[in-house]
Amino acid sequence: MKKVVTYPQMGDYNVPIYYLLTHILHCEVKKPLKISDRTVELGNKYSPTFVCMPFKYTLGTFLESLEDGANVLIQLGGGCRYGYYYALQQEIIKEQGYTFEFINLVTEGKSDIKKIIKEFRKIDSHFSILKSAYYLFITTKMIKYMDKIDHQIRKNIGFEQKKGEHLKLKQEMLTRFEQNKGYFHLFFTYLSYKRKFKKIKKNKENCLKVGIIGELYTIMEPFANYDLEIMLSQYGIEVTRFTNATYLLFQKKKRVKKYLKKVGKFSKNRLGADALDNVGRLVYLGEKGYDGAIHIKSSFCTPEIGVMPILRRVSEEYKIPLLFFSFDTNTSKVGIETRIEAFYDMIEMRKQNE
Repeated sequence: MKKVVTYPQMGDYNVPIYYLLTHILHCEVKKPLKISDRTVELGNKYSPTFVCMPFKYTLGTFLESLEDGANVLIQLGGGCRYGYYYALQQEIIKEQGYTFEFINLVTEGKSDIKKIIKEFRKIDSHFSILKSAYYLFITTKMIKYMDKIDHQIRKNIGFEQKKGEHLKLKQEMLTRFEQNKGYFHLFFTYLSYKRKFKKIKKNKENCLKVGIIGELYTIMEPFANYDLEIMLSQYGIEVTRFTNATYLLFQKKKRVKKYLKKVGKFSKNRLGADALDNVGRLVYLGEKGYDGAIHIKSSFCTPEIGVMPILRRVSEEYKIPLLFFSFDTNTSKVGIETRIEAFYDMIEMRKQNE
């Protein structure tokens, strides 16, 4: 049987993942469909009631991909309960009558190079370690370039003179990245677009600054947070977001040590996943004089539920307003917009009074 490989959708990171897989595997790679209401409906229908939203979204994505002809599913696991979900997802999908292979590359937040090579050779007997190392290098650079551009977009999108210019240029850049012909081609493409983004005309003076912290999937997948960053930009707010693929893959171990030094008096215990990181991030936002912070998570995310009382203490001590959002498949976008509007009014009034 012809093998058709797919993977979960996660924001714009499908671009580098697709680039990598199409260059290291000698088989068809199918992009996952963008997450939609139907994706959520499918995931919700077949998932346990009290499981977290990332489980439902990735399950729904897999089911849509199988309908679309995929038969090899690659799961990346995670550092919380999500690291164990692949086994349950596999059984749920089997019950729907699909014939497929399920490849899990990360378990309990850990991965093993030998295991990854073994799993890829199951998919493709001609898998080359040397070729894969070269394209993995390019892919990691692509991810870092994307995250650097995204950082600049968050700081400036709310102040562009011509609305939609940042997002239009970003989509153009991602299309060029998909067509990348090698490392130097990627590097010069990045430099070219970096200059283009700097040339976008902006009106930015004494703006409000808000940091976003919370559970990684809900932060990184715009559909999961109802495009929260775009909502904030419409109020002329500069957004800072800490969690991205660059942080998770290359910076987390080093930065967690710094966060631990900041949070000692608030918590001496590890809380699982990124919960303790978020305490350190909120301390940082307070020290830097941010106007507010927003903590977002999926419903039933145990580590983030556990850290909420600690975050309230930090908020009070550093006098930084903190808004909590918990998202699930029944969350109302109107309700989110109403709370964002009220939060904006509060921090704007507070800034004027100061």
